[in-house]
Formats: sequence, C-alpha cells, structure tokens
Amino acid sequence: MCGIIGQISRKHPVDKSVFQTMRDTLTHRGPDDAASQFFEGGHLALGHRRLSFLDLSSAGRQPLSNETETLWIVFNGEIYNYLELRSQLESKGHHFKTQTDTEVLLHGYEEWGEKILDRLKGMFAFGLLDLERKRLFLARDRFGIKPLYYYHSDSEFVFASELKALLACPEIKRELDPSAVADYLVYRYIPSPKTIWKGISKLPPAQMMVLDYENFSTKTKEYWKVLFGNKSLDTQELVETSGKMMRESVSIHARSDVEVGSFLSGGYDSSAVVCFLSQAGYRPPTFSIGFEEWGESEHRYAEIIAKKFEVPFNVTLANSRTLDLLDIMPDVYDEPIADISILPTWLVSHDAAKQVKTVMSGEGADELLGGYWWQKKAFGLKSKRGWRDWFSKTSDEEPPDIVAYYADAMSMGRFDRQELEKAFCPEYHDQLPVDPDWFYRLHYDPRLSSFQSIQRLDIKCFMGELVLTKIDRASMANSLEVRVPFLDHELYEKVLSAREEKYFRPDVTKFLLHENIKGHFPREIMERPKQGFVGPNEFYMDMKLYHRILDESRLVRDGIIREEYLKELFTEIDYWRLWKLAVLEKWYGRWVA
Repeated sequence: MCGIIGQISRKHPVDKSVFQTMRDTLTHRGPDDAASQFFEGGHLALGHRRLSFLDLSSAGRQPLSNETETLWIVFNGEIYNYLELRSQLESKGHHFKTQTDTEVLLHGYEEWGEKILDRLKGMFAFGLLDLERKRLFLARDRFGIKPLYYYHSDSEFVFASELKALLACPEIKRELDPSAVADYLVYRYIPSPKTIWKGISKLPPAQMMVLDYENFSTKTKEYWKVLFGNKSLDTQELVETSGKMMRESVSIHARSDVEVGSFLSGGYDSSAVVCFLSQAGYRPPTFSIGFEEWGESEHRYAEIIAKKFEVPFNVTLANSRTLDLLDIMPDVYDEPIADISILPTWLVSHDAAKQVKTVMSGEGADELLGGYWWQKKAFGLKSKRGWRDWFSKTSDEEPPDIVAYYADAMSMGRFDRQELEKAFCPEYHDQLPVDPDWFYRLHYDPRLSSFQSIQRLDIKCFMGELVLTKIDRASMANSLEVRVPFLDHELYEKVLSAREEKYFRPDVTKFLLHENIKGHFPREIMERPKQGFVGPNEFYMDMKLYHRILDESRLVRDGIIREEYLKELFTEIDYWRLWKLAVLEKWYGRWVA
C-alpha cells in the first residue's frame, strides 16, 4: 500500500523541492521508500511513497517503467490476481523485471489498453503516464477502497492519494466550499466528486480519467456498474458457489511477502475471514477493539473466535480518554467525517501496526448480504404500493419515498433544508443545496425493488463514501494496509444476479454467509444480534466535551454557523448533531482558522 502523487504544469517546470515536500506529506502511507521522476523538461512529475508487500527489493521501487521507458506508473493498492494476469501476459511475449503486481499494470496496459481495468481483481488507485500518446491515465477501483484526489486548472493538473498533498502545492488555493460543508452535515461525509475545497475533486469509485496533456482536456468514464438481476438460481447451488468464492477471495487476499493479520470483532464477517484463513492453513494474529465497563463490548465475542481457531488475540480497550483522539482526526482524514467509529478504527489500526503491516477486515458483507436493519425493513416491498402499505401498518404518518427513508436511516442527526438554514448564517443560504439528499437521489434506481434499491445506495453511498474512507485513512495513518476480501466484484456480480429472496432471509442473518459458517462457530456467535463497530451511546454523549469544543466556536466566530443554533442543540441535548459539529469544528480549527 502506498501514497501516490503526480503533477503536470503547462507554464513552468515543476518545482522539484516543492514536489518532494508534497510527496512526503504521504510518508505515513509509504514509510519504506520514496522516489520521484520528472519528464518533458521537468513539466511532468510522478512521485511515490512505498509500503512494501511484494518483491521487497529495490526492483519494486516506483515510479516504475516499461522496458522502453515510454510508460511510467505510480500505484497504490493490491492486484490480487496479478499472478494469473502475469502468466497470461508472459504467454503473449511480455517480459517482467520484478515480482510486483505493479508491473502487471504496465504490461497489461501495453496489451489491453484501458480495458486492463476489466481484468483486475483488487483495490487500486493509480496514475499511468503514456509519454508516446501524451496521456495521463488515472483509475480507481470498483468500490472505492483506495482514494484519488485531483486539481485541474488551465495550467496545472495535480493528483494524489490524499488532500494534504494537494494542499502543499502553492498553485492550489484553499477556498472552503459551503455546499460541501452542508453535504457533510447531511451525509456525515462529503460525497464524490466534491471535496471540502472548491477546485479539488475526488475521482469517484469505478471511474477512470484520461488527461490529454497537450490540450489539457480530460475525459471521465465509469467502467463498472453495480448491476442487479432477477435470476431464479438454485438456492443450495448459490450457497455453495458463494461460499467457494468467499474462501477463494480470502485465500488470494493472503498473498504477500509479509505476515497478514486480521481485525476481529466477533461478528459474522470478521469471524468468517478468520475461519476461512484458518481453513487455508494460516494462523493470523487478530486485533480487536473493546470498551471498558461496557457489557456489550465486542471483544468478548472476538476472544471466543480466537480461541476456537487457535489464533493469537490482541485487544485494545477504549475509554473516555479515547475521545481526546478527536484532536488528531483532522490530520488523519483531511476533511471532516463524522462516522462514530472513526476513533476505535484508528485505535485498533494503531495497535495492529505495531505487529503487522497488513490485516484483513469484513467490510462489504453487510451491503452484499443484507446485514443492515434498514435493508431488512424494505425486503419484499416490490412496488411503491407495497412500500406505502407497509408504512400504513407501522405509522399514521404519510410514508416517505425510499430516498427520504434512507436519508433518515443514515443521518444520525437529520439535516434537511430547513435544518441547514437554521444552522448556517443567512449569507450562506444561497449556497446550500436545494435538495440536500441529491447524492442519494443520484444513486437511487426506481426500477429496482425497495430492498435492492437500498442495497445499491449502501454500496455507492454508505460503503463507498463513508465506510471505506474511514478504514483507509485510519489504517494508512498508521502505515497499516487493510484488505477487504468480501469486496470481490465477481462475488458481488454472482450474488446480485439472483432474486433477492435467493440470497436474503429476513429471519436468518446474512443468509449466504450463515449457511457457510454455521457448522464452525459456537452457538453464542451464531445467535448474537448484529452490532455495529461502535461503542456505547454514552461514549458519544459527553456534553462537557461538546461544550469544551464548541463554546468558543471558530465556526461561529467566522460567521458560518449561528451561535443561536448551537445553544438550541445544547438545550435539547442533541448529541448526534453536536457530534457532527464538534468534528467539523476540530477540522476547521486545523485547516482553516
């Protein structure tokens, strides 16, 4: 796992000293090695920080070129089927000088061009410089596991793994985007392609971009879509096929020249990963997070699994002092993100990194297999009428549309247009989104059933923008790589091609996974209710903390948030909205004030 950066400057050569400084803001993503390369009289630059997993020798140093030095690449991620692709390319006459998966991308581009993306299994963000065609080819993996940011003006194009690298470029001015601040309050994150800064964008998941650096024009394309089918597959065959695909994915995710550990919560997903690793002959060290003096702390269940599979078990216990980590979150995430598990995720990553360089984790299973309560409520409601009938049985209120239902389920302190106007000072009202739920509406597909339309929203929104951003930044801030074997696109394509009742059962948690692990886990694991990767609510209800952060608010001082609104939230003890504003306040104090 690595940090990547590139710059193309039309007016003057890239300042090498400044470029190295930009690159080295990403040292935490790649502490093992660093290099840069300059082209076209210094007007083009590529830089790389390396965290080594394959071919630990200097031969794997990036930027890496092909034999003729007409192609150069900087790559962040892992290509899990690189051995299979390498074999195909060697059979076509390609010769390799390293044992890395990065070199497969170079030769794959030579052979298949942009279609190389269709053949990749893995997590990735890369920039490939084609000097003959005078193009820069950028791409990001299908689910958005790895990040990619860019800035494009009339004379400059800069891309990097994290915002902090772009902000170190003197050509890029910091101008806060109030509409993005509003988006943050609505979603708990800032959705692609926007960022918190005007002029800087995220490349969305499953997208590629080509920059023609002669005329400085770009073309962007979505190369993969989340598709749902309606096949009446045999249930037992689907159970067996999906189980085989899960095990194979875990096995190829274990390919590494260094030891691979695993996060372990005691829930189905991470426990299944440990189970499948054990079946493949591995004894991964496991890492769990718990909460002091909380009877529902997950580490107790994690320890049961660790003992069952006889793997090393390490636990970190969070407490009230853990909230002090809010001070460093602005540097970890670069833009505000208010998922309540940002602190425990950083903490368990920090402790895991003391022993290993990479771990596996269970992200992606809930989205695929219907593990969330808001999905379960929508199961079987095939039509708008079914949706309305269900609501009429559970509430006297007018039923919301699915987007409104989903927005409410996701909000943890809802910000609709009215709430945003209450929160922001009047001079910002004309910059607030007319439809605060625009991002959900963008990814809502009314042709799908209620259940599958919510699954799609989870994949493109909740997982793609929040969950995976959280896990990447928290882990990479500690120079730890996290691998997510459930996010195998072929597994997703197989399961989602079936009718929803073939892979989901409202009375069986994550049916397909349940059927593949039920003979391997103790009863207390199989029968425990689903629990998110969070702590007790009381952990986030510390009103003294919120007063300490917000009583002398710089957001209020600078005329962005109304002081009267904060007072109202304190009066109502509205801790979820206060949590969002506290995270924002910490970020604002670090990057703006």
